[in-house]
Amino acid sequence: QARFVDKQKKTAEHNKATAEYMSEARAREIKTKRLRELRLAKEEADRVAEALNPTPKAKRVAKKAAATGVKT
Repeated sequence: QARFVDKQKKTAEHNKATAEYMSEARAREIKTKRLRELRLAKEEADRVAEALNPTPKAKRVAKKAAATGVKT
């Protein structure tokens, strides 16, 4: 009978640990999904902003001219 009680305790501990693990895994999935949605929304907003207001490309300066201070 003592073995039966020990087995019940171990089973209860196992079930509790499994439930905690599953709960943590589910919380991690929810958090990851939320962060992914936020990241994708930000990337889309950045793409739209870039399309509406493109940054001008900088003009290249020759190395010799830059060293001597002469503009081309």
